[in-house]
Amino acid sequence: MKKSALQKARAAYQPKLPIVLTGAVRPVEGHATQSVADQEDIKSLFPNTYGLPELKFEKNPNPTATKPINVGVILSGGQAPGGHNVICGLFDGIKKVHRDSRLYGFLMGPGGFVDHKYIELTSEFISDYRNTGGFDIIGSGRTKLEAKEQFDKGLEILKELNIQALVIIGGDDSNTNAAVLAEYYKSINAGVQVIGCPKTIDGDLKNDVIETSFGFDTATKVYSEVIGNIQRDCNSAKKYYHFIKLMGRSASHIALECALQCQPNICIISEEVESKDMTLDQVVNYIADIVAERARLGMNFGTVLIPEGLIEFIPAVKRLIAELNDLLAKNADEFAGVAAADQRAYIINHLSSDNAAVYESLPEGVARQLSLDRDPHGNVQVSLIETEKLLSEMVGKRLEAMRKDGKYDGKFSALHHFFGYEGRCADPSNFDADYCYALGYNAACLIRCGVTGYMSSVRNLTKPAVQWVAGGIPITMMMNMERRHGKMKPVIQKALVKLDGAPFQKFVSKRDDWAFNTCYIYPGPIQYFGPAEVCDQPTLTLKYEHQGK
Repeated sequence: MKKSALQKARAAYQPKLPIVLTGAVRPVEGHATQSVADQEDIKSLFPNTYGLPELKFEKNPNPTATKPINVGVILSGGQAPGGHNVICGLFDGIKKVHRDSRLYGFLMGPGGFVDHKYIELTSEFISDYRNTGGFDIIGSGRTKLEAKEQFDKGLEILKELNIQALVIIGGDDSNTNAAVLAEYYKSINAGVQVIGCPKTIDGDLKNDVIETSFGFDTATKVYSEVIGNIQRDCNSAKKYYHFIKLMGRSASHIALECALQCQPNICIISEEVESKDMTLDQVVNYIADIVAERARLGMNFGTVLIPEGLIEFIPAVKRLIAELNDLLAKNADEFAGVAAADQRAYIINHLSSDNAAVYESLPEGVARQLSLDRDPHGNVQVSLIETEKLLSEMVGKRLEAMRKDGKYDGKFSALHHFFGYEGRCADPSNFDADYCYALGYNAACLIRCGVTGYMSSVRNLTKPAVQWVAGGIPITMMMNMERRHGKMKPVIQKALVKLDGAPFQKFVSKRDDWAFNTCYIYPGPIQYFGPAEVCDQPTLTLKYEHQGK
């Protein structure tokens, strides 16, 4: 494998471990846990793995002899920087347990587990992937582990390879599946432990015991570098408004973190829009009013950050989408026979008056996307909607109306960007390289302890890595019941931006200043070599969340 100069230098980096994990450990049990909500329902669904205690590792002065353990690992869902280091940490951890321990990687995600496609991960093979981005070491996939037939089929290969533990590296849905799998294997005494690791760049897999998901640190630093570059150009040319859409369909953590790092003129937070029951017009007017005031101050340029899932958080649009889904599902054949030129009128005539008014206010292209692009379940594919273009077009129209009323006298020219995949496979920051390696190594310690249904947990993350606290959290502790595809199902509760939380409150205290002044920060690229204050800093979200704790 040919390597770049940076790859060669990064291969030599030795991730830092919490001091407690540098020798033999023993678990210290905390209090018994319960789910965040719907306790009786979750308990009835997970009778064998509910109510387990939190675990915290401490040094073990009297370790006992150990036997080799065989472990399987799955990368599930979208990529996130640092996934390779989780596997490397897991490999080194089980080799520490016993040098004859073996690690098997299932290829292309959970599908490889069900279809018995795997490779053995050896020291020589793994060495090429240390401190690198991507999931290409074994590939990832989005097959959901939900059916008993899948569990039984997977168990066949686990028995064949004498695998005693399975580590699933994924987001909230993947770790929900890990909890279900752990419960099933426990209920049939399969003799297989299941351990989860918290992954997602969106940052919505976190709570009081999981401080952050891995990949969020690197991805937001990559996006912030590019936003900073755009802001430098913006401040140089002084003639464009850059509308920048960022990953984050279910939560606005990425947009908020990038705003804190870069100080753009405008950043929309979806959770605030929903909380205030804002209409699309109100969001547009908010942006247009800032553009008009900046023009009055002689500045016809700026940057606007927009979360990917904003459109779904606007209550009026959410209601429109819900009615559209029902309308087009019930009248699919009739709608298919309507001429393209008449489809917009057909929909307006069949919607309730409030939703018809919202639909009619949308630009032609967006309205068409809402009515034509459906996913396999018949729902609108919101990720395909170019929200950044929708907003800039509507802001442009609003400004022209303001001009006629004598309330705007400036120039408005918009450029559009969407930063998503650019951040998913970047070489991990030092923080993510360390955090991910520790998560994997910690997972090996959980396996050594014989537990199942736990998520690898490393906390105290604003301190130097040697002071991090390692242990395990029962996955059922994070669960509640939600409606999915018409049925109530147990799922890990997504973490949305807390409007009373320190990161959002910090943003609120500064955004008016950023709006009417040019306060841009240019973070620059991730630094891998140099002083700790340049290379090893966690996200501002983490810092603000920890202040006062």
